[in-house]
Amino acid sequence: MALDSKGYKRKTYDDLLTDMSAKAKQYFGENANVSERSILGILLRIMAWFLSLAWQDNENVYYSAYRKTAEGAQLDMLLPYAGITRNLDQYSFGPLEITGTPNHLVSAGFLVSNKTDVFFETTENVTLDSFGKGIVEIKAVELGSVGNVAANTITEIVNPDADVISVTNISETKGGREKETDLEARERASITVEGMGSATTNAIRTNLLKIPSIRAATVIENYGDVPDAYGTPKRSIQAFVLGGTNEDIARAVFEKKAGGIQPYGTTYVDVIDDSGNPQQVGFTRAVEIPIFIKVALNTNSSFPSDGTEKTKSVLIRYIGGTDIDSTVFAGLNMGEDVIESRLIARTYQVEGIEDVSIQLSTDGINYSESNISIGLQEVAQVEANNIEVTINV
Repeated sequence: MALDSKGYKRKTYDDLLTDMSAKAKQYFGENANVSERSILGILLRIMAWFLSLAWQDNENVYYSAYRKTAEGAQLDMLLPYAGITRNLDQYSFGPLEITGTPNHLVSAGFLVSNKTDVFFETTENVTLDSFGKGIVEIKAVELGSVGNVAANTITEIVNPDADVISVTNISETKGGREKETDLEARERASITVEGMGSATTNAIRTNLLKIPSIRAATVIENYGDVPDAYGTPKRSIQAFVLGGTNEDIARAVFEKKAGGIQPYGTTYVDVIDDSGNPQQVGFTRAVEIPIFIKVALNTNSSFPSDGTEKTKSVLIRYIGGTDIDSTVFAGLNMGEDVIESRLIARTYQVEGIEDVSIQLSTDGINYSESNISIGLQEVAQVEANNIEVTINV
């Protein structure tokens, strides 16, 4: 039986061919020729190949029913049972300064680009001031991290206007990201199911992590009669959060906190309750701990040409931070230590790596092969520029 108390076991092409050959000999005699060049052998191999595809489909159907093994659209259908949906790819946004004729109106949809033909358009009309200057928001034409570009690089005018002399993005464009991968969606779903319900610290944390712009969060409570080590007053809670807007954070905390419990923090926001009265909700911004990494690799001929970039990416996805293409990943949660051995294991995901050693630092000066301890109110973050990869020949 394919399905029993131990789960589903798919028959492979070789399994099917062996069984079918044995059955053929049972009916046609032990001397029946089932070799790959005989008529009977060829027919058996054709049938075994098509049957192996059916078995593979059955296995995929079996595993698509479980969140930890489902993929693609099947996973999307299961995520709402964990209280979330997949984060889709996002456009990049940023400010554009336009210089031209004073008091000239530049209509929304004005198209600009950088030197590598990444295109942006203005999202609203803007009238240049008496000095011929105006600032307007631009949005990338394409979805994804391709729209995250550095400041002062968007200088090309795509649809010329005689009254527009020059353009430049006065700061980097950001917010663009790729569609959340299956692995990222599963990990986020695992966190959210821990905090179903209300009035618990897990429930508050789950509600915070449902906000796409929040990258990490933790919530503590003080049962004692004196303030704790983090300044939390007695009979209070304190949320430590990385990312998100003040309003979104305060609303998420207020929705799940227990009645009569003070949400304490260094930042306070008024949230309007169901009766129309403002309620002060406090939370504290997380302390980001910068991580610097030195990676030494021994590779073979299968190491890809972009292996250095892939190595950096797998480390950033695990720890959390900003990748080479400016995509921001959540990575480790608040208070989770950076474990060297786990980073080494992640590095082996890149093909062609035979051996690896990793050194870690929090200041970019003093490196060691020791783990980095992260406090409860802290979160580790790494930038692509802070990872140095050396390939030993």
